[in-house]
Amino acid sequence: MSGPECCSNPPTIISGGDVHQIGSLNTYVSGNPDSKIGVILVSDVFGFEAPKLRKIADKLASGGYYVVVPDFFHGDPLTPEVPIQDWLKNHAPVEAVGFAKPVIQALKEKGISKVAAAGFCWGAKVVVELAKSADIQVAALLHPSFVSLDDVKGVKVPTGILGAEIDKMSPPELVKEFEAALKANQIEHFVKIYPGVSHGWTVRYNDEEEAVVKCAFEAHQDLVDWFDKCLKTNP
Repeated sequence: MSGPECCSNPPTIISGGDVHQIGSLNTYVSGNPDSKIGVILVSDVFGFEAPKLRKIADKLASGGYYVVVPDFFHGDPLTPEVPIQDWLKNHAPVEAVGFAKPVIQALKEKGISKVAAAGFCWGAKVVVELAKSADIQVAALLHPSFVSLDDVKGVKVPTGILGAEIDKMSPPELVKEFEAALKANQIEHFVKIYPGVSHGWTVRYNDEEEAVVKCAFEAHQDLVDWFDKCLKTNP
């Protein structure tokens, strides 16, 4: 299921930045390449060049992580002139799991010992699939799309879920069911519903809406704190 919430307030894409080939994908890279802890950010439908997504990558990198934002769309992110249902026919999240595994392998080959992943909207489905195995050590789902209760029941690693109060894709009632499933399965978790914000707010917030910006920055810090707790505190 997808809807207009997934497409609201699209970013202004700015090409460039520190882009490398990792696992055969063009990938924005931020942070210390000698870090032993890697973080993969999986974008929403607008892709890896979204400036606010890259700012989140830079924030995580400032905490000592080696952060990568791969182009899982191979240069074909959603654009306003393409109906999202048509676009999704060529970009199913479950197919991107196969693209993510070589990225994880490449990180391990460069000496990274722990890998975490955070997915935004569309990307949350990719991350929850990775969290069902030993591919990653920690997961975070931010205002997830396409994620079911059965998906969450299948995760095997510590999982954070950051949800919006106003969200048809993952409404608070569903997020609470996710939390109950994680608790029942004794999976370490962090679950929070942010008041007054809509689906996609962490990466597509309106700069003119002060309260929403504040809430987005709070979520970004919560993401950092979640990864710090799981990746730096736990053995």
